[in-house]
Amino acid sequence: MTAFKPREPLTEQVARHIENLIVFGQLKSGERVYETTMARELDVSHGSIREGLLLLEKRHLVRNIPRKGAFVTELDGFFVRSLYEIMALYLCHTGRKLTREAQASDLERLESLYGAMQSCYQGNDLLTFLELGIEYTQASLAYADNHFIVSAIEDLWPSAKRCAYAAFTHGGLQTLNDNLTFMRQSLDAIARHDDNGLCDIIQHYASQQCQNVVASLESGETDHASR
Repeated sequence: MTAFKPREPLTEQVARHIENLIVFGQLKSGERVYETTMARELDVSHGSIREGLLLLEKRHLVRNIPRKGAFVTELDGFFVRSLYEIMALYLCHTGRKLTREAQASDLERLESLYGAMQSCYQGNDLLTFLELGIEYTQASLAYADNHFIVSAIEDLWPSAKRCAYAAFTHGGLQTLNDNLTFMRQSLDAIARHDDNGLCDIIQHYASQQCQNVVASLESGETDHASR
């Protein structure tokens, strides 16, 4: 975990720091996030922590319970299946527009990100690989042309990254290889303007990833805090 370095906007930096603690399992499912401890560790006010936690609630990573505090959202089978189901629906919708309207410059950018992810895979750089994967998907939303879908997907990114890390703990480097295979197939479908083919690829990948995350939870490889 890199050192915390507050930059503007502070609330977003606080949220991102706590987000990473959750995504990479340092704060576990059901665990309470103590405002006083976090404020002392980051050398910020309680108000900044509270505002950051409100952002994370919007992003589905914590639950703020009145008079009790903030708790990390439980990562269980129902949550995981719900996440991948809605992500697949959104990405199929936007993917159809992309395959019909993508320009050469769009494909060049996606290919460049794919190449960078290949390098991360070869160097076993998981953190950068995950970040590039999100950037890849964001770039593919260029033609979404729907404020509500884009906003919803942005709020789901942290949970998607959390699940991707859980899948990695179960499948290891094979999970990263599966990601690259999915991206290669997606790029080829976009280049062919094959919207139905792209949706089939997205649905298959979402199902595969969901199964990997659930398997990780069931095997106990993703730790949970006692409640």
